[in-house]
Amino acid sequence: MIFIDYYKLLGIDKSATPKDIKNAYRKLARRYHPDLNPNDADAKRNFQQINEANEVLSDPEKRRKYDQYGKDWKHAEEFENAGQYHHQSSKSQGTRYSDTTFDGNFSEFFESMFGGSTGAGRSRQVRYRGEDYHAELHLGLIDAYKTHKQTLTVNGKRIRITIPAGIENGQTIKIAGHGGPGINGGPNGDLYIAFSIANDPAIKRLGNNLYTTIDLDLYTAVLGGEITFDTLNGKVKLKVKPETQNGSKIKLKGKGFPVYKNEGQYGDLYVTYAIKIPTNLTDHQKVLFTELSKMQSKS
Repeated sequence: MIFIDYYKLLGIDKSATPKDIKNAYRKLARRYHPDLNPNDADAKRNFQQINEANEVLSDPEKRRKYDQYGKDWKHAEEFENAGQYHHQSSKSQGTRYSDTTFDGNFSEFFESMFGGSTGAGRSRQVRYRGEDYHAELHLGLIDAYKTHKQTLTVNGKRIRITIPAGIENGQTIKIAGHGGPGINGGPNGDLYIAFSIANDPAIKRLGNNLYTTIDLDLYTAVLGGEITFDTLNGKVKLKVKPETQNGSKIKLKGKGFPVYKNEGQYGDLYVTYAIKIPTNLTDHQKVLFTELSKMQSKS
């Protein structure tokens, strides 16, 4: 197993506070977000590793295990249970045992303790944690906008999960205890679900902000007026200022994407106007435009 230094990955040291970890994660997540790096496999891998590092270091218990056991932190419980068993067994045999005799290479310790050379009788006494399962779930942008439930089938088992609004493309969540079964009474593994979220054809998402382009007829652009258009959360009515130019942008505060696990908080919606030139003009309309053109040239 290749060891990934989560502290180095996030650009922080072991004395980092929870706030330091959160800030470092947000900065890197924006840099490597799949929406900002389409078709970039390295960015996607970095984004997944950053999510994994944040999940471990932002959890006090996981961070403790990671700091103590390094790449073997996921097997901390097996090590601690095995060490306790070995201590009790050695004590009953009149021998002395101390975990300080190990040099910190817990992988070698696991191999020597749980490997084929240990003997069947002792192996049956050790509890083994079940295997972690990994799955990928594809969602549309509209699905990720609202908290909802879905039923998944993983290794023949149906699991009903709640997906919080604002889930990110590439984000991974853990469903504790829904992995492989433990051995000898050991705990079940966990289920890790990676989300793949496609952009809506009409709306693009970057973080918690949404971006869309809407058509604006020439007459409304020149004279001003009101328009109504669809968003992910229903219809929105806008007032258009007179003499609005093609490509003009406006921001609708709080009309963007919901912020993950922050109920009531939303990003912003940015609208770009695309002015449509009228076609199939009547002769009378052409005359009017000609007169306007002449008036404009004289002014």
